[in-house]
Amino acid sequence: MDNHFDLFVIGGGSGGVRCARIAAGHGAKVGVVEARHWGGTCVNLGCVPKKIMVQATEYGGWAEDAAGFGWDIETRGHDWGRLIAGKDREIGRLNMIYTRLLENAGVRVFEGRARFADAHTLLIEASPLAPEAAPRRITAERIVIATGGVPAVQPHIAGQEFGITSDDAFHLPARPDRVTLVGSGYIGVEFAGIFAGLGAETSMIFRQKLPLRGFDEDLRVALADAMEERGIVRHSSTLLHRIERQGDAFALTLSDGRRIDTDLVFFAVGRHPNVAGLGLERTGVRLTETGRVIVHDAAQTDEDGVYAIGDVTNQQNLTPVAIAEGHMLADRLFGGAVRDWRLDTVPKAVFFSPPLGSVGLTEAEAAARGAADIYAARFKSMRHAMSGRNRFTTIKLVVDHASQVVLGAHMLGEDAPEIMQGLAIAVTAGLTKSDFDRTVGIHPSSAEEFVTLRTLTRTVGT
Repeated sequence: MDNHFDLFVIGGGSGGVRCARIAAGHGAKVGVVEARHWGGTCVNLGCVPKKIMVQATEYGGWAEDAAGFGWDIETRGHDWGRLIAGKDREIGRLNMIYTRLLENAGVRVFEGRARFADAHTLLIEASPLAPEAAPRRITAERIVIATGGVPAVQPHIAGQEFGITSDDAFHLPARPDRVTLVGSGYIGVEFAGIFAGLGAETSMIFRQKLPLRGFDEDLRVALADAMEERGIVRHSSTLLHRIERQGDAFALTLSDGRRIDTDLVFFAVGRHPNVAGLGLERTGVRLTETGRVIVHDAAQTDEDGVYAIGDVTNQQNLTPVAIAEGHMLADRLFGGAVRDWRLDTVPKAVFFSPPLGSVGLTEAEAAARGAADIYAARFKSMRHAMSGRNRFTTIKLVVDHASQVVLGAHMLGEDAPEIMQGLAIAVTAGLTKSDFDRTVGIHPSSAEEFVTLRTLTRTVGT
């Protein structure tokens, strides 16, 4: 049957595309459908355009810092429209690469919105990507749900309809003069840096004392200091209570009574699984109260033959994790041997300026397990000793006291994500502090500081 598949993937993001390609490479007949944009959130409304915009902010800072190195550089301001147009061209190029990769792998590509008719039957209908598509019915022995997530807004706030989310921020026609972000996770921190770096008066509202809940405490403190240096105003330990329109601007009232005037309210309060309209009620797939697709071993849902990978399962919502899950699932179903990824040592980065990188356990997580040795340092890099900018680098190793195995590595500073990718190999391999100590550093670099940490800062968890 032409419309019957061994494997059919709902969602053309990074995880779904990898799963489809690998399965097709093993000889399976594979189809994939996408409703909105090839490449998913990461390529279109997440990692890729976000990092392009972060990079845009860095050029202004470099121009300012150049004076410390003898350069006399004059800048004439930033052209938001040119940045967005350039970003859109790059996204369009990547969209075409994704479809080309699928077609070259022998995957049949569909555009439209899929919903379950039953556990092995999908109806594909018109969608934003294919507004005039005629309805189609396909069947499959196995179906993978890889529909990702969508941004959330903070509920129960009067005037919440006036706020935008990250989906909207990438297409603003102009840069607002005053921006207020609600939330201090990845998205809030990164966009605060973007808007501040491109010249907007930027403020944040968040319920925690420090930004980036879940990261190591020393990095959170260092980030708060870096935000201070960037001029970002932080309204911590409070909540947004009300938004009122005032002409072209907005007046915000916080739960502690403070008021903020702003031109843009940006909700960065997280994301939730994209399951609306999938017709999962016609299958045995179960969801949690928050809409997360429940999966067991090997990405299996409660419906035999239906699987879920990536952000729709709301576990580790990172693009490389979705790719790994898709690859492993395709290998398991059609390839026999399964590649062994370690998902407990997934490195992560936050692209603020300066950026953060982290892998493994935080100090608090390690202390909860037992005694841990902490090695930490804070210093001004050579670049900023010359530039005069009040910017510091923070590095940290978390080491098991008994075995001396390095359990975690953390950094805020230039090139932190690049450095952390290499350190993730060491943490994943279970190397010890002595392995770090006997490694010769690259001088002069910030990375060498990780192999020259000799003085114990403290021991915790005893």
